[in-house]
Amino acid sequence: IFIINYCRIFMGSIDFNKHNDKKRILVAPLDWGLGHATRCIPIIKELLNHHCEVYIAAEKNIFFLLKKEFPSLVFLRCKGYEIEYGQNKNDFFAKMFFQFPKIFLSILNENTWLKKIVAAYEIDAVISDNRLGMYSKKIPSIYITHQLHIKTGNRFTDLIAQKIHYFFIKKYTQCWVPDNKKNDLAGELSHPKKIPSNVVYIGILSRFHSLSLENFYDLLITISGPEPQRSLFEKKILKELENFSGNVLLVRGLPADSNSLPSTNSIKIVNHLSAEDLNRALEQSKMIIGRSGYTTMMDMAALKKKAILIPTPGQTEQEYLAKYNFKRNYFFSVDEDKFSIVSTLKNAALFEFKPIDISSEEYKKTIEEFVLSLKSGNFATQ
Repeated sequence: IFIINYCRIFMGSIDFNKHNDKKRILVAPLDWGLGHATRCIPIIKELLNHHCEVYIAAEKNIFFLLKKEFPSLVFLRCKGYEIEYGQNKNDFFAKMFFQFPKIFLSILNENTWLKKIVAAYEIDAVISDNRLGMYSKKIPSIYITHQLHIKTGNRFTDLIAQKIHYFFIKKYTQCWVPDNKKNDLAGELSHPKKIPSNVVYIGILSRFHSLSLENFYDLLITISGPEPQRSLFEKKILKELENFSGNVLLVRGLPADSNSLPSTNSIKIVNHLSAEDLNRALEQSKMIIGRSGYTTMMDMAALKKKAILIPTPGQTEQEYLAKYNFKRNYFFSVDEDKFSIVSTLKNAALFEFKPIDISSEEYKKTIEEFVLSLKSGNFATQ
């Protein structure tokens, strides 16, 4: 028997690359800003805690950001959607409209890419954060989004956008919504009147946790999002900081950029911080200024930090989130064209911030159940 088994090994009938009970999970975040990637960090960590082999599909900024967080994981280069914003609010929708053909082509291409990757790497499941084409009939496919209802600024186009979105959501085994089922953070975006039957609310996602550190910075400013709005916002912030004398940390949101801006005695400027370093910096800051992206809101909610959130001009999702949570006294908000550091900080000081009682641990149970069902073979495909 020993000789027979010995021969089988060297004749190739026993495959040492076969992953036994370890499940291979592909995680694929959208490249529309950095938020989709950063909110995948806690998911990836939890998958690793459950002894999964995690593969990451990414390129450019998303690749560099996640590579710094998980240097030992396997990264598979997958072209992103490469969405660009307009220069101002008025041309935002025109810019988006003319990019629709490129978006649909990207969806088709990534679906073709996924089929090859599933076969080549024996992937057991895929988790896609807002990448519409990352579904497969052969393996369980998870789609992550907080926008079940997409706000376009018009009811008719809202309905069309939702129908298109639901068409793709239904191709996935499950749709994970990073929000609470009742005490929500995304309002109508995550809780429309009609939801697909495969929706699962998993609670908010954040890579951060409370550290209870003393304040060091008067102000921490994070800049993110697609170009050219990222650069336009950065330019405005730098101009505004000329009128501020406090201790400031400015994080530019450029993980792949080696060209940095000079710091001063009171203003420290960095291109990017790791999740651990940014966690510490946020905990050491009296006030946060950033875009009203949903990932930023989840992070602030998890840390229970006071924040001033400024919607990207023309991006209706961020405009809605800012107004919704401003009315609930969760975050202070101001439009970019009305923003100035001196007056905004003065108004924010008079704002009655309400404590946010939202758990940031609920998603762990969903991940655990997901992995266990994969190992037992009970998590069926569509």
